[in-house]
Amino acid sequence: MSAQATESHTPAHPLGTGDSPADDGPGALTRAWSRCFAAIYGALLWRVERRGNAERRERLLSSAEGTVVELGAGTGHNLRYYPVDTQLVLTEPEAPMAKRLRRRVEGSDRRATVLEEPAERLPLPAESADTVVSTLVLCTVDDPAAALAEASRVLRPGGRLLFIEHVAAPEGGRLRRWQERTHDAWHRFACGCHTNRETEASIRAAGFEVDEIVADELEFDLPLVKPLIWGRARKPELGAEAAS
Repeated sequence: MSAQATESHTPAHPLGTGDSPADDGPGALTRAWSRCFAAIYGALLWRVERRGNAERRERLLSSAEGTVVELGAGTGHNLRYYPVDTQLVLTEPEAPMAKRLRRRVEGSDRRATVLEEPAERLPLPAESADTVVSTLVLCTVDDPAAALAEASRVLRPGGRLLFIEHVAAPEGGRLRRWQERTHDAWHRFACGCHTNRETEASIRAAGFEVDEIVADELEFDLPLVKPLIWGRARKPELGAEAAS
């Protein structure tokens, strides 16, 4: 990888409807809010990171190895936690986030390639990665199944998926009911975030073997996004499925 290399492939915003910055209506408003959200994202996560998520990231990402593809890298919160001998490919589809991500890479001592691409369409060869990372991302992608299928495609057999994701609360409980009731409002505020996704089931449905999973709570003041899972999953080795 070249030092601080970047490629600019700019997909449409998942909530946007306009084609240019001059568009009026919902598309222009969405783009404006996307820029604002990118600007405040670090502040929104500051307390979360200080209260324990930074330690969680460090513990999980210490096991990243080889060529690492990060889905939805945001503004680069994970950058400092990757082992120094990893080769980093950081994907981020939102232009305002990607701009801040590039700045963080350029201001660091890490080498990374930044691709402005969605998790559902990675411009990478099959079986080219040793590790795929998804932290607070699968809540927001348009199509979690497609994103996980892409993660599996780019991983070599035996490669690992490392994940930290907030998820739906258990069915039938009060918190789950509130997640459902407030879903649309939160989805608009948080630039596409879904509070009610069954992400563990999606990971397993994509064919990953879950090696470790921890049911936890995100250190966020809003209960809607507290339910959390994190852990490690593996793409089966060649022939493993046939043997089973």
